[in-house]
Amino acid sequence: MIERNHPSLSVGMQCRLLSLPRSSFYYEPQGETEMNLALMLLIDKQFLDTPFYGVQQMTWHLKNEGHPVNIKRIRRLMRLMRLMPIFQKPDTSRPAKGHKTYPYLLGGLKVDRPNQVWCADITYLPMRRGFLYLVAIMDWFTRKVLAWRVSNTLEADFCVEALNEALYRFGSPGIMNTDQGSQFTSFAWTDRLKRVGARISMDGKGRCLDNIFIERLWRSLKYECVYLHAWETGSQAKAGVGRWIAFYNHQRPHAAHGGHPPAVVYFNAIETDQQASRVA
Repeated sequence: MIERNHPSLSVGMQCRLLSLPRSSFYYEPQGETEMNLALMLLIDKQFLDTPFYGVQQMTWHLKNEGHPVNIKRIRRLMRLMRLMPIFQKPDTSRPAKGHKTYPYLLGGLKVDRPNQVWCADITYLPMRRGFLYLVAIMDWFTRKVLAWRVSNTLEADFCVEALNEALYRFGSPGIMNTDQGSQFTSFAWTDRLKRVGARISMDGKGRCLDNIFIERLWRSLKYECVYLHAWETGSQAKAGVGRWIAFYNHQRPHAAHGGHPPAVVYFNAIETDQQASRVA
């Protein structure tokens, strides 16, 4: 998204326009040790079962399991993994300085049609010798994954790319709901939504259940796909995630829709709405 040799905009100016610190552009991430990668996998699995575990509880849990850890290390790893304990105030989902946050708009709202509400979130993907981040955009009513991207950093670029794909393929939502992470409070993300007329909704701090459906998606993805493989490369991880999401959208029965896959429900509902509009 940022061009080093842009004819009229310096790197610094491009970073300011995207609400990114210039240091992030030049930053080259350092790999984690094998011990830390193993701990991150344990933390990720445990957090899916106990999303209310904060840093202290996760540290106690790992110590009880025989792992020689301290609270400082677990705090850093959970922050790196972007894990947000329920009803706690996490550092990982705070907006960047100067970024505007928005109220939660879904309380009491009846969501009964496709594209009425979309939601987006980011999760951690473990690999054999490292990790990646995955962003997904989901239709709230049908649970269909509309677009996704994988990245090795938490900059906003890959989130905006996924958003652009979803908008191009499926039109614009009435409301987009996310957490208050800096990727979703960035100018690049919020401005793109405003330009298509979408209203912006954000979860309360530390309330991952405000975005419950995409949290359930992460659980299914990890237990049915991610934890069954030890990907060596980013391309392997991307291909594996892509296959599972295609399966989830088009084949996997969904309890919320009487066993019908999300894509079937999505396109059937769109067709029904179009027929009703033609009759009217």
